[in-house]
Amino acid sequence: MKLRLILGDQLNIQHSWYSTVDQETLYVLYELKQETNYVVHHIQKVVAFFSSMRSFADSLKSIGHEVIYFDIASESANNSLSDNIKKLVVEKQITKFEYQLPDEYRLDKQLINLCEELNISTERFDSEHFLTKREDLKSFFEGKKQLIMEFFYRDMRKKYDILMDQGQPLGGQWNFDKNNRKKWKGTPTIPAPFKTAVKSQNEIISAIQKAGIKTFGNYDEKDYLFPSNRDEALVQLEYFCKHLLVHFGDYQDAMHNEQRNLFHSRISFALNVKILNPKEVIDSVISHYHKNSDVIALYQVEGFVRQILGWREYMRGIYWREMPDYKSKNQLDNYNKLPDFYWTGATKMNCLQKSITDSLDTAYAHHIQRLMITGNFALLIQCHPDEVDAWYLGVYADAVEWVQLPNTRGMSQWADGGIVATKPYVSSGSYIHKMSNYCETCIYDRTKRIGEDACPFNSLYWNFLDDKKTHFSKNNRMAMMLRLLDKIPALEKQEIKERALSIIENPDDY
Repeated sequence: MKLRLILGDQLNIQHSWYSTVDQETLYVLYELKQETNYVVHHIQKVVAFFSSMRSFADSLKSIGHEVIYFDIASESANNSLSDNIKKLVVEKQITKFEYQLPDEYRLDKQLINLCEELNISTERFDSEHFLTKREDLKSFFEGKKQLIMEFFYRDMRKKYDILMDQGQPLGGQWNFDKNNRKKWKGTPTIPAPFKTAVKSQNEIISAIQKAGIKTFGNYDEKDYLFPSNRDEALVQLEYFCKHLLVHFGDYQDAMHNEQRNLFHSRISFALNVKILNPKEVIDSVISHYHKNSDVIALYQVEGFVRQILGWREYMRGIYWREMPDYKSKNQLDNYNKLPDFYWTGATKMNCLQKSITDSLDTAYAHHIQRLMITGNFALLIQCHPDEVDAWYLGVYADAVEWVQLPNTRGMSQWADGGIVATKPYVSSGSYIHKMSNYCETCIYDRTKRIGEDACPFNSLYWNFLDDKKTHFSKNNRMAMMLRLLDKIPALEKQEIKERALSIIENPDDY
């Protein structure tokens, strides 16, 4: 008997493993406290994983595969993955153990060590999901000083002939990012987010509670928007193409008090557990564009393709290039604690209150809310990257470490010293006002740097530049802002730093 392990983010029913039904092959999936407890997760994240795992097991069984599923109520849930596999090998008289390459360094090492301990033959397989191999990005940038995503993205466009015309980028340019920065002001109308006709998740929620798993965040059935199987995910993708793609690029960076979803697809969970394949997603979007190019502009599509073909594959490559050292990088020497309001949403700063409350209600936020609101503030008050990583990995249903870690520790917190981003993504209140209406209903004044009613982001921004200026003294992209910092009168700068220090020491008071 052959044993094949399926991890919770390896739900790819199109994998070559499943093309042949063999009664001598046993597939196993585990719901484990090892995976629910290494950080505190959002309740909807745990529900989404368990729901999709259970649905996947049912799909395998329906086509004739031999499947054994250990849920969170089983005794196995309390054991490590390695101990469970060893036990099953003995019980089922397994002669060979096989698994797909994990996308998390921790699990990769655990399974490598397990295979060394087993006295049977073992074999690793590709997950057949990504458009690159683990080492491709490392090879692409071999000998280069900077790992510029744009160059990698262009190479991927050429390699896969995506949005290309006789070797040149469709439309005459590679990147339409400058077209993707509009502020949504009430029009055009935003369609309702796609919601699957999912069955009640009460059984899973009850099982999680009975197992004593600590979670945070909220669960309300009307806010639960994660597909549990491939059919639902494909309908969600089709919904995006038909109703949201037309304005996706315009407003992909926008934020709004009354609109959580705007024109975003919200398929990241389905992608990251491999229910959907990135190439089929890209092909579907481009096919819809070509059929409707009279109403959908190229830049709407390119902005979407760049996120999946470029950024997603790039982040995975960074992860495998830099681990395990990447997980401990703290280039800016930040050591402060994450404010309590990240777990409650109880803050007077409207942008943070909205972004965090939405995250707690839905286990979702789009990339600008993550980068320029919650991430921006955490960096400005100089939080320890470990604190920030744990929150991001826990709060979002689509967060798995290969994509979360380089996005958070690298892109958001600049803890990697510029491996991912050439400059830190920090801003004052002016950027938040430019891309949202958050400031309009906030008690703080976005135009002020000092005073009790001044926007906290403003004093924190200039204080951050002053505190960390030695780190950026040779950074050309920071030169202009450092020159402006030098022009602030000494007395005003002192007041700015005093207010910033007050916020850093007592962030939950603001």
